[in-house]
Amino acid sequence: MKTVKLLAATALSLTCWLAPASAATTLTMWYHGAGGAGANENEEKILDQVIADFNASQTDWKVELQSFPQSAYNDSVVAAALAGNLPDILDVDGPIMPNWAWAGYMQPLQIDEAKIANFLPGTKGVWDGKLYSIGLWDAAVALVTRKSYLEELGLREPTLDQPWTQDEFTAALQAAKDSGKFKYAIDLGMAWDGEWYPYAFSPFLQSFGGDLVDRETYQTAEGVLNGDGAVAFGTWWQSLFTEGYAQSTQDPAARDAGFNSGDYAFSWNGNWAAPKMLETYDDVVFLPAPDFGSGPKIGAASWQFGISARSQHPDGASAFIEFAIQDKYLAEFANGTGLIPATTTAAALTEAYQPGGKLAVFYELSERQGVLRPVSPGYIVQSKVFEKAVNDIAKGAAVEDTLDAAVDEIEADIEKNGGYGH
Repeated sequence: MKTVKLLAATALSLTCWLAPASAATTLTMWYHGAGGAGANENEEKILDQVIADFNASQTDWKVELQSFPQSAYNDSVVAAALAGNLPDILDVDGPIMPNWAWAGYMQPLQIDEAKIANFLPGTKGVWDGKLYSIGLWDAAVALVTRKSYLEELGLREPTLDQPWTQDEFTAALQAAKDSGKFKYAIDLGMAWDGEWYPYAFSPFLQSFGGDLVDRETYQTAEGVLNGDGAVAFGTWWQSLFTEGYAQSTQDPAARDAGFNSGDYAFSWNGNWAAPKMLETYDDVVFLPAPDFGSGPKIGAASWQFGISARSQHPDGASAFIEFAIQDKYLAEFANGTGLIPATTTAAALTEAYQPGGKLAVFYELSERQGVLRPVSPGYIVQSKVFEKAVNDIAKGAAVEDTLDAAVDEIEADIEKNGGYGH
């Protein structure tokens, strides 16, 4: 009998020893770049590799990715939040994050913030004093032209320390127009819509001394979106079209290929477009934003990773995000997409962004001129109001009346939402 018991115990011990370890807990992740081409396609491939590396690096967690087309992504997240079906890890556009955090879609990250101390400011998603998201890259806009154009038009090449003034910028556009060499002096990207408008054009407003909303309280737009600085911006903006420097309506093909075809002397465009420009011309230069009186400014903050409020495993989700922000991955994203690596140490690992690299100027632009869009849940409405206002002004609407109407619409939304928690 003792022998039987001993054999049974041995068999049980052997069975336990041979049994597989407990399965890793699955973490779901949503991403905005399904069906993309070019940079988006490369971005997704690199993200797939980061996930594979993380899954192989430990046995507690397994990240599974689901991708959505960018055009449908935000709506999909909102619908899922209302239905209680959010994933563990969210991809979130930086300026949208405060709204999702305020609405209860997201929870703060559980990562060692010392590891992001040297990240570009625009990559850090902070709401209500807490870190909710972190980006592996940023993006920056520059005034693109060619050295040969500057020489032909007799223009000073502006620098970060000495950008063009408003008068110099206007003179440059006039010189390009007077040359008769170009269809338009500048390509502003009017073929694009949505987030491009506040990202690319509200920094002009801010450089004039205005803004989308009063950032002291976030409770009003009065005096900032329709004050003296904003009116000066609107008047200048409208003059770009009435003077024939730019077109208010643009064919998408002209945006994609116009500068590289010689149709424009200048292009207001981002680092994502720079590699193709460098392939086309050997004398392309990326110039800083002009200073319209309150300092030169460009938009900051791009897509970032965060954790949904629904996640039951914020420790695992945070572990993945902390794994993903290693310099080697920041460098891979920069190499594969042209986006700006989040740290100087990652930039040093890349060919384009290392000191002296062809795109290194974009890192400096992001660091020195980058300004976050209003850090408020109300931004999602403010951005759309601003887009409509600048579109209307470009097409001839009265500047002051249009800005006053925009202020009224923004303030009504703030009141409707109880001040958005500020």
